Amino acid sequence: MQKTYLPKEEEIKRKWFLVDADGQILGRLASRIAIILRGKHKVIFTPHMDTGDGVIVINASKIKVTGKKLTDKVYERYSGYPGGKREVTLANMLAKNPETVIMLAVSRMLGKGALSEKVIGKLKVYAGEKHPHSGLKPEKIELVQ
Repeated sequence: MQKTYLPKEEEIKRKWFLVDADGQILGRLASRIAIILRGKHKVIFTPHMDTGDGVIVINASKIKVTGKKLTDKVYERYSGYPGGKREVTLANMLAKNPETVIMLAVSRMLGKGALSEKVIGKLKVYAGEKHPHSGLKPEKIELVQ
């Protein structure tokens, strides 16, 4: 009988990847980032463990969306108080805080729970070209469209 391989924490090799979001479509970019964060691109993927790598996203303000999503897509939040519902369109969110758009897209593609909260901590998003993580020596990857 063959046994299932379970990687130990010290056997997991983690790398950092640099992704340029300039001209990328939001949903496709977010799904590929979620796969890398979760570790599904690795042979040693285990569903109950964090085997994924870290991702640094630059040029978040230059993403593209298809159709009429800039005006029709609405982000909602609710404070819990009467009249506390707030709505922001995608166009306004991209103008004010483009990092949040990618963070929300990726986190909503991950499952809910403690493991996903741990995994989303390895995602760093920046609106411009510069990032402070050059010490991590991120490997630049092209996510094909």
